[in-house]
Amino acid sequence: MTECSRETITFSRLPQRRVVADFAGGWLTSDAGLLLLREVDRRLGLSAAIDACLPDPRDPRYVLHEQQQMLAQRLFAVAAGYEDLNDHQTLRDDPALQTATGKLPDPETPLASPSTLCRLEQRVTRQSLIEMSKLFVEIFLRSFEAPPAEIILDVDATDDPVHGQQEERFYHGYYRHYCFLPLYVFCGGHLLCALLRPANIDPAKHSRAIIKLLVDRIRAEWPDVRIIVRGDSGFCRWKLMRWCEHHSVDYVFGLGRNSILEQRIAPLMDQAEAAFGETGQKQRYFGETEYAAGTWDRSRRVIMKAERLLEGPNRRFVVTSLDMPPQSVYDEGYTPRGDMENRIKEQQLMLFADRTSCHAFLANQFRLLLSSFAYVLLHHLRAEHLADTELAPAQVDRLRLTLIKIAARVCVSARRVVFHLSSNCPYQSLFRAAAASLLLDTS
Repeated sequence: MTECSRETITFSRLPQRRVVADFAGGWLTSDAGLLLLREVDRRLGLSAAIDACLPDPRDPRYVLHEQQQMLAQRLFAVAAGYEDLNDHQTLRDDPALQTATGKLPDPETPLASPSTLCRLEQRVTRQSLIEMSKLFVEIFLRSFEAPPAEIILDVDATDDPVHGQQEERFYHGYYRHYCFLPLYVFCGGHLLCALLRPANIDPAKHSRAIIKLLVDRIRAEWPDVRIIVRGDSGFCRWKLMRWCEHHSVDYVFGLGRNSILEQRIAPLMDQAEAAFGETGQKQRYFGETEYAAGTWDRSRRVIMKAERLLEGPNRRFVVTSLDMPPQSVYDEGYTPRGDMENRIKEQQLMLFADRTSCHAFLANQFRLLLSSFAYVLLHHLRAEHLADTELAPAQVDRLRLTLIKIAARVCVSARRVVFHLSSNCPYQSLFRAAAASLLLDTS
């Protein structure tokens, strides 16, 4: 049980009163909004599905903390903003976290300790991680009531700085530090893949295999869906494009500049420069050409954008199989991929996907998946149960501050567990709306 210190903290006075504080307020929580995420987890069956992927070698006679409960403990803590295992030394007594994991709140029987959770991380296997990774696409498929006509798979890589002498650490010349190089695939706001990789590889490595697995599974469920794969120039690889062409998958990838492409875009750039000289305003001109790099198997359609900005010329190239006008390919087909970077920022800056500080590489992949599953919970809450509210476009940190970080006093009786939420919470209507949507048609 948490020992609350009664030592008072004295603040500056009010006109006629002393102002003091202590940590002896009783059984309170600052994360009452975890009740919402508990309902999201129940609807998705997420923690149960993760548990089914990970064999538990422990002797049941001596098990104090069920594996699913420990997984939920880590999952909800990350969603609530706690990145470190050491946080659980205190969090294990939190009544909201205990309730969220399916445990009756009890200060005398805390949740798993940091050391117990650490042992869980260390015993994860490669096969278990593979099975867990399959859950993303299954949740994605279940999120649609009817098959969509078209989906776009955005693929990208980012840097994940290492924390010491860890397995598979390498120096990356572009990022200029030691890091991992995780690969992400999103479809809109839906996360479909989060694969931790060492940094001494081509950014596109494994992307063709991942795209193949995703397309096969999606087409097995939705045989008529049109699929477009989209990525920056780091994924412009002829083998990936050829695979897409052979499997009726469209693509649009950024293409790095070179001397040949510079020559072909020169007439467009001259037009942009001339128009800019006359007007002093930004100019954009689009064209296309057939081009094949020396390593490609054949030539492909390349879109050229010649732009003259106040800061100077801007040349961009995109290779695509899309049958659209050049400007439409660039503005409607390629440019929206930038939103994926916001999803990656949510992962790394708000859900601690870069907290990969274990020595073992597999344990770090497990941590990345836990962060990713926390994102799935929050995105489902946002997309499915807050779609008609002001929080529909909110990033996960705002969701956390608005709906998770709510103070409550917890009372447990023989018949009920009651959370008395703060009467001064400014987001009561949003909380009620989300709860009503989550509890609709459920017992």
